[in-house]
Amino acid sequence: MDVLGIIPARFASTRFPGKPLTDINGKTMIRRVYEQASASGLSEVIVATDDDRIFAHVQEFGGKAVMTAEHHQSGTDRCFEAYKLHNKPYEYIINIQGDEPFIKPEQIDLVASCFNRPNTQLATLVKKITTEEELFNTNAPKVVLSNSGDALYFSRQAIPYCRNVPQDIWHKQHTYYKHIGIYGYRADILEQITQLPPSALELAESLEQLRWLENGYKITTALTEFETIGIDSLEDLEKVREFWS
Repeated sequence: MDVLGIIPARFASTRFPGKPLTDINGKTMIRRVYEQASASGLSEVIVATDDDRIFAHVQEFGGKAVMTAEHHQSGTDRCFEAYKLHNKPYEYIINIQGDEPFIKPEQIDLVASCFNRPNTQLATLVKKITTEEELFNTNAPKVVLSNSGDALYFSRQAIPYCRNVPQDIWHKQHTYYKHIGIYGYRADILEQITQLPPSALELAESLEQLRWLENGYKITTALTEFETIGIDSLEDLEKVREFWS
């Protein structure tokens, strides 16, 4: 299976400008993500950026990069432009978050394996929630699954509501899943979803994947045991530096 890995990387960030180029114990964040992705079974990995500094840096360490427009509102849109600019046909594309230097190659391969299932359009990962804190953390989107493992809904709230059960033991009464933000797309589906306008559910929850569900697309999921750590602030960065020290 030929699968292209794309790492969207913006320099301009409201909470953390220049994040992709920040140093994590001797290597930049974007380099660490690139090396993790390159250790997977992907056919090729490229960085999709809108910044000359990131583009030059990726080339300096021997990576591949393409320059994309500044106006993109999501990593999905940036991935699609990068795929078109890359000018090499792939049937499947994996969108790897540029701020998760701990992403495991096995997780990337797990997403890719979802396309071995018949009729998979989109794919992502989920992880079982084991603590009350994680369940009620609105920064950690939850996923409701069908019996076949397709995503029914994503929410920042804990869904379903466990009636007549104290909230501190909800996670013991029902299996809840956290969304791990890596996406796989069939190339033709990626083109289609980038043409969709923002949806009501997406705007309510601020979760892009709800736009796809609301328009009838299916998102296949695979279960991972590994956590990922996104870096959204300087405080997150310090924790990550301690891990790599």
